[in-house]
Amino acid sequence: MITQISDTQPILVIGANGKTGSRVAAQLEALGLPVHRGSRSADIPFDWENPETWAPALEGVASAYVTYFPDLAFPGAVEKLEALTQTAKEVGLKKIVLLSGRGEYHAGRGEDVIKASGIPFTVVRAAWFAQNFSEGYLRDPILGGVLPMPGGNMVEPIIDTDDIADVVVAALTDDRHLGEVYEVTGPELLTFADMAGILSAELGRPIQHLPISFDDFHANVAQSGGSFVADVFTAIARETLDGRNAHLANGVQRALGRQPRSFAEYARKAAQSGAWTVAA
Repeated sequence: MITQISDTQPILVIGANGKTGSRVAAQLEALGLPVHRGSRSADIPFDWENPETWAPALEGVASAYVTYFPDLAFPGAVEKLEALTQTAKEVGLKKIVLLSGRGEYHAGRGEDVIKASGIPFTVVRAAWFAQNFSEGYLRDPILGGVLPMPGGNMVEPIIDTDDIADVVVAALTDDRHLGEVYEVTGPELLTFADMAGILSAELGRPIQHLPISFDDFHANVAQSGGSFVADVFTAIARETLDGRNAHLANGVQRALGRQPRSFAEYARKAAQSGAWTVAA
C-alpha cells in the first residue's frame, strides 16, 4: 500500500548507479513514481564530494534513499552524512531511508545521525551482498574458478541485493515502515566454502574456496577497484568477519512478510542471466 506519496514529487535515489540504488530506482519507476537518479552524471547531479550539489538534488523531493560510496566506514563519511541531513531538513525532506552495514562501527554512527536528524527515517542494515560475486570485485576470480576470501570457516547470512531493494522500496513508499531498523540477511548461515559449492552446482563447473589473508584480500580488491576501495573493504572485512554477524535476522520478513531469497536462488538467477559468461 502506498501512502502519502505524491505522484508528482520525485524520490531521490543517491547512488543510483550502485548495486542497490540501480534496483531501487528501477522498481520505483516501474511503479510509475518519478525518480531523481542521484549521481555525478545526472541532469541534476549529486556528488558527495561537492556539497553545493546537495540542495539542488534534494529540492522538491518527497523522500530520499541514501547510500554512501564506497561505505560509511570511509573516513569523513559520517560527517558528510550529518551535513547532508542538515541540508535535507532545510529543504523540507519528508523521509529518509539509509543503507547501513551490519556489524560496522561507523555504519552504526551513521544510523545515529539519521535517528537524531529529526527527519522521519527507516534504516536498512544489510549483511554482505551476494552480488559482490557477480557484479563486484569477486566476479573475475570466480570466472577463474576460485572464491578467494578471508575469514576461515566463519559463517555469513549473505543477502541478495534484490531483497535489499524490495525492503527499501517498501520503506520509501509506505509510511508504516517509519522509525524501523530492518536488519536484513539471507535465510541461512553459509561458510565461503559452502558458497563456493553452491556456485559450483549452479554454474556447472568447479569453484574452489581459496582461504586467503586480509593482506591478500586487499591486493585482490585493489586490482579491480583500486587502493581507495580496497582500503575500505579490507577494513570492513577485518572488522566483521570475526563471527559477530554469524546469526540470522528477520528484517526481510518483518518488512515484506516473506522469506529472503537463498544464495542458491541468487546464484541460479545470476548464472541464467549470463553474469559469469565471458564474451567470445
